[in-house]
Amino acid sequence: MRIHLLGLILLAGTAMPALAQRSEPVDRRVDRLESEMRAVQRVVFPNGRSQFVAPEVGQRVQAPPNPVLTGDALANLVSRVDALESQLRTLTGQVEDQGNRTRQLEDQMARLRLDIQARIDRLEQPGAANEPAPPSRTSNAAPPSEPPADETPAPAPPRQADAAEEAYNGGYRLWDNGQFGEAQQALEAAATRYPDSRWTSWMRNLQGRAYLDDNKPATAARIFLANYQDNPRGERAADSLYFLGQALTRLNRRSEACRVYGELEQVYPNMRDFVRQRLPQARTDARCETAASR
Repeated sequence: MRIHLLGLILLAGTAMPALAQRSEPVDRRVDRLESEMRAVQRVVFPNGRSQFVAPEVGQRVQAPPNPVLTGDALANLVSRVDALESQLRTLTGQVEDQGNRTRQLEDQMARLRLDIQARIDRLEQPGAANEPAPPSRTSNAAPPSEPPADETPAPAPPRQADAAEEAYNGGYRLWDNGQFGEAQQALEAAATRYPDSRWTSWMRNLQGRAYLDDNKPATAARIFLANYQDNPRGERAADSLYFLGQALTRLNRRSEACRVYGELEQVYPNMRDFVRQRLPQARTDARCETAASR
């Protein structure tokens, strides 16, 4: 779309040489220039929310077969051309500015992922500082029978699908009973055995939560980050990004947590309600500034 937009702008820009150098009637050139300007506006503002409008001018002079422009008519046409040139320059600047902001955002997200991975690796090295005590675990975990979120998984043989779901449910029961160590091992084995199942995203996310509830936020953060990066379309990828922010907050990495929450909103605007309802409190816990996190 960006290439198409720049093409339209360049196309419109070719219509603005000096009036005296073109043999085509001035009023016809202005009409064509305004038409091209409206085409550019439709591309830049597809929803019709343009802040630009066609310049307000008086009634157009109906040119005779051999038009002779009076002083007023010529001034009217020059005013219209000036207004169109000004709007095209403004639109061109907006397109370039938007492209720069997009590239900066992409660079920031890439650096965020690398920075978080490096910090997690350092925290997991022997001799790392003791991790803080976990907060009390809530009872709002999704039950095993919760319907999958949004995406339809790829078809799988019935027996394998049933086995993967049962493996997830077994790990869930261990986690729900507070048997975090057993849940970690069971979910790791299940995710390794069924790497291509739709339930793998669920397994890895719950495995990370088991480590988080077992007062091991550094290991949990590594699992959440991997689940998000390796399978961003997984049904619990957004959840893992949210819980990654929780783990970073527990590790006193609040600025990184705030950046993770910002990426969560950017990448998953349709996140499920379980995450959406908890995100404002998570931002507060991480001491995120509203303006900086959006």
